[in-house]
Amino acid sequence: MTMISKAAVGIAVGIAGIFVGYCFYFDQKRRSDPDFKKKLRDRRKAKKQAQKASSTMPDLKDHEDVQRFFLQEVQIGEEMLTCGDIDGGIEHLANAVAVCGQPTQLLQVLQKTLPPQVFHLLLQRLPIIGQKLASQTAMAEEDVE
Repeated sequence: MTMISKAAVGIAVGIAGIFVGYCFYFDQKRRSDPDFKKKLRDRRKAKKQAQKASSTMPDLKDHEDVQRFFLQEVQIGEEMLTCGDIDGGIEHLANAVAVCGQPTQLLQVLQKTLPPQVFHLLLQRLPIIGQKLASQTAMAEEDVE
């Protein structure tokens, strides 16, 4: 077994110390920036708006679009629930149930897989999503005429 020289260990410790100091310095500089919190809020707001824009209802006459939307909403809803964002996850799952061809079967599966309190919140959200879907469908029909 080879012995590592004290000089090599000293150099490695020195480089690691410089790197950690560099990290602390720039983190402190970033946090003391007066616009840091404003930029952070703006970034989070933009992300939330982009997420809401991505969950607009599809054209219900296009079966492929509805199917793609359904799978996307289920996937996003599951990911958000896994990450702990209950409201966002429920919103996306409710969108999936609203466009699903067989919502009762989907609700039975979700009832078995989701915790009871989350499933109850999902059931409360469904009428709101149904109204949103109905109003969007009515608006689309008015645009055609």
